Amino acid sequence: MEINEQIRRWRLVLGQESEERFSGMADISLSPGQDLMDQALAAIYNYNHTWQGSNSSQDSGHGPSDPQISRWLGDVRSLFDKELVKVIQNDAINRCGLKQLVLEPELLENIEPDTNLAATILMLKDQIPKRSKESVREFIKKITEQINKLLEQDIKRAVTAAVNKRKHSPVPSAKALDFKTTITRNLKHYNKELGTVIPEHFYFFERSSITAANKWTIILDIDQSGSMGESVIYSSIISCILASMASIKTRIVAFDTNIVDLTEKSSDPVDLLFGFQLGGGTDINKSVAYCGQFIENPSKTLFFLISDLYEGGNRAALLRRIEDMKSSGVTVISLLALADGGKPYCDEQMAQKIAGLGIPCFACSPQLLPELLEKALKGQDLSQLAKAGKNKKTV
Repeated sequence: MEINEQIRRWRLVLGQESEERFSGMADISLSPGQDLMDQALAAIYNYNHTWQGSNSSQDSGHGPSDPQISRWLGDVRSLFDKELVKVIQNDAINRCGLKQLVLEPELLENIEPDTNLAATILMLKDQIPKRSKESVREFIKKITEQINKLLEQDIKRAVTAAVNKRKHSPVPSAKALDFKTTITRNLKHYNKELGTVIPEHFYFFERSSITAANKWTIILDIDQSGSMGESVIYSSIISCILASMASIKTRIVAFDTNIVDLTEKSSDPVDLLFGFQLGGGTDINKSVAYCGQFIENPSKTLFFLISDLYEGGNRAALLRRIEDMKSSGVTVISLLALADGGKPYCDEQMAQKIAGLGIPCFACSPQLLPELLEKALKGQDLSQLAKAGKNKKTV
């Protein structure tokens, strides 16, 4: 090993404070990969930061909610071998204010549900002792229930309106109620005293018109690399809502450098979330290829690629593959990672190339997802929605 490389390694071991002493000895400029490694290690071992708070129960829940911790822990998984990852993650628990959360489960009961903290805990789930696991599941469950309560009715209403829009039926069904037509045609029956419309006639979609042949298939291909914590939580809940609807077929696939089909876990968002392995590298192209087997009717397939687009595999092949998918008639949408309070986090160059193929590529806040689903299933233009998504924050 050349002397310069040996000195760079010592520089990484000793941290940024040693840079001045080494700079006179050799060229110690770090490569992009080494620089990322240096930042990941410094975040845990060499920081003077507000995360390193008191060990008291009063402070134990505040620091770890910072979304950058999740991202750094993901970087660690992609940069070091498994044995070193275990050591670094255990040190992260001790140094970043997480120790009491995972070792004293009663503390989680008093912490306000937070998606960033949940993402960090999920990333460290293999280090959580048995006596804390039930409390962790309850903490994650609180978050999923909050988001589910916020989104479920709107998403189901949007999808139902899009896929069941052909015919009306005289047979009443709460799940098949056509809200838009019912309200529009009963506006003349508005009651001023009650401040609401009192319908004289209700309109219901024809449920039987949805057959296996014309069912929509929605495929969610979800990146589980380190930056995706917040997006993974929202994606899991949305996946479960969609999977509960008989009018569509839903597939849920998670990937880093490996691929995991999580469709069978879609009955419970907590089980689904625990099926993700946050952190590690990324091979988007391989995952998109895997998802191709579920495309039976391209014109009735909606494919969501939910990723930060930092492709560790074949970038050119990925672009060709999603372009071919779009050309075959599939509705392809690329949703970027959400981080730091709703800001998109992605490989901007790759995002621009995907957008250049005529594929919508943007960060979508949870509030906009019902509208996005309805417009996509109806084949409507998403450009205005993409602009709105850039200006809104997450719930």
